[in-house]
Amino acid sequence: MSTTALSADPQALIATAIRKVSSIATLPEITTEIIRTVEDPRSSAAQLHKIVAHDPALISRILKVVNSSFYGLPGQIGSVERAIVLLGLNAVKNIAVAASLGHLFRGIEICEGFTARDLWTHCVGVAVMSRKLAREMKLPIADEAFLAGMIHDLGILISLQTWPQQLRQACELSKTGVDFCQAERDVIGVDHQQLGAALAAMWKFPHSCQMVARHHHQPATLADHHRMLVTLVFAADTACCHAKCGFNLTAFNQRLDDGGLADVKLDPAMIERCREELPAMMLEAGTLF
Repeated sequence: MSTTALSADPQALIATAIRKVSSIATLPEITTEIIRTVEDPRSSAAQLHKIVAHDPALISRILKVVNSSFYGLPGQIGSVERAIVLLGLNAVKNIAVAASLGHLFRGIEICEGFTARDLWTHCVGVAVMSRKLAREMKLPIADEAFLAGMIHDLGILISLQTWPQQLRQACELSKTGVDFCQAERDVIGVDHQQLGAALAAMWKFPHSCQMVARHHHQPATLADHHRMLVTLVFAADTACCHAKCGFNLTAFNQRLDDGGLADVKLDPAMIERCREELPAMMLEAGTLF
């Protein structure tokens, strides 16, 4: 099996891939507008309601989510304006992003045994588990953790659309025990972290999510003030891959010990308890995302 990378210049490969992907997979204008609005600290629920009001399908999805067990809010809520107030702007942004991204993960085969739909299942698993870990630690970043988990593996989608044969080779190489990111760099010349961070930046996702996309396999290499969110996603990613939740090659050979969990006071026993709840969390989230 050849492991010759496509190019010696990772930046050139990333630029080529981003150009190609931007011509076939873009976020809907309304989602981009929602992200921009929510990221502006001066924005209000009323402004977000004005944007959402133009999209009946999104209104329907928001009401479905707010009335589901996923958010555990009491009573039936029939007004999208009230739903936005109760959920918060970040949660509404996550629903819009999930609705947009879900359409991009179509059933095309990644490699033997896995399709893009399995990758989406994995991303949702990491999202719900990251959110759960943040809540268990009583951190005020549960919605941010959900979004970061949901977009952490976007880079694989880019490889799938740009270099499907090479991605397949990298997957097969990882099945022999080679670290997945190393297999990608050997065969393609870049890994999904580099590609995902570039796409997250192009789509104007929050800087914290760009950091997660870029570093979720090696949080211990980051400065302390960037560590918490990236480590949460690292832990969720590792647990989901070990639990065989969807596409699990990226972190199947990864160990929790390598994430510097103690540095952010993330307890391995708590991660294991959350992992045991993963099937139930996926059941709650599955119909929504």
